[in-house]
Amino acid sequence: MRIGITGHRGLTPEVEGQVRRLLEDALAGKDSGGLTVVSCIADGPDSWLAEIALERGGRLEAVIPADQYRDGLPEWHHPVYDRLLGSANAVYRTGRVASDEAAHMAGSEILVGQVDKLLAVWDGLPARGYGGTADVVSYARQRGVPVEVLWPQGAHR
Repeated sequence: MRIGITGHRGLTPEVEGQVRRLLEDALAGKDSGGLTVVSCIADGPDSWLAEIALERGGRLEAVIPADQYRDGLPEWHHPVYDRLLGSANAVYRTGRVASDEAAHMAGSEILVGQVDKLLAVWDGLPARGYGGTADVVSYARQRGVPVEVLWPQGAHR
């Protein structure tokens, strides 16, 4: 099974713990030998799911939205990003240079095109900018890719 991930970044530590459990549960019972997670490996759910899959013996494929993507991520996340990128079995690139909203959406479109199912750590609200989680969920649904929304009850961003 090929599973993609999209989700909100910058969650509180309490919500992070809840989301990590939801992600672990979403992969429970999956054949780790046949599991591939496709992720943009940003800080937050993207990296958490990638780490969970790798710990369980699954594979990781990374999508790089832009050449300058890493530079736009928090500096504290760079070691995690680099480690996950180095663990990826495949890397997809959009060909864009600037890490902007359009590049992020282009990366998400590539991601959706590579998966059988999309996990979305999403509060159900509209995207705060083009290419946000709501836009990725909408794109996946338009393409007929099943979406599983994961959001802790009562949680807020």
